[in-house]
Amino acid sequence: MSTFEPPAETLADVVLVDYGLGNLRSATRGLERAGASVEITDDPDAFAAADGVVLPGVGAFREGMENAGPLREALTDHADAGRPLFGICLGMQMLLTSSEEADHEGEGEVTGLDLVPGTNVRFDVDRKVPHMGWNELEVERDHPLVEGVDGEYAYFVHSYYAEPDDPDAVVATADYGVDFPAVVANEAGNVFGTQFHPEKSGETGLRILRNFVEYCAER
Repeated sequence: MSTFEPPAETLADVVLVDYGLGNLRSATRGLERAGASVEITDDPDAFAAADGVVLPGVGAFREGMENAGPLREALTDHADAGRPLFGICLGMQMLLTSSEEADHEGEGEVTGLDLVPGTNVRFDVDRKVPHMGWNELEVERDHPLVEGVDGEYAYFVHSYYAEPDDPDAVVATADYGVDFPAVVANEAGNVFGTQFHPEKSGETGLRILRNFVEYCAER
């Protein structure tokens, strides 16, 4: 039986960015259960009216940045204004500056949003890639997003992981032959992402989403 109690009222208005690569249905359900009113849109004008923006993502870095290209300025303006921006899986990787994925696929360099400076690198471990399944989270430093989830398990599906330029950008890690960032955040703390899928991570994921919604409400 679930121990997660949804709030009795809406806590925050959240925009879920629709750029063609997101797991929108599951993310919407999770956010709504966590207390958010969710608008799915590709209209950048909606960002300014929202308490927070979620950038989901499943797929390749190049395709993600090409699809989200028309929204790049609106996303960076939102972040630069100190407003909450939450990247999930590919969406988290898109917060960084670049990715080895494009080079690995012979597609050349692709520029990310550069909101958390760094690059995404391919797993070079003696284990099956992609890393797929449940893994334990180890919180490395305080951030509102990870309150109450140290030592809990989340669901991952990825072949690349973030390497931020600033080690302090790493909020939580997981181990897959190498300790890799499971949660990252910018210096100001308002831009953050999870490499795992909170909407697929049971009670742990709901806690993460609730933390995000409460953070948006407090801002």
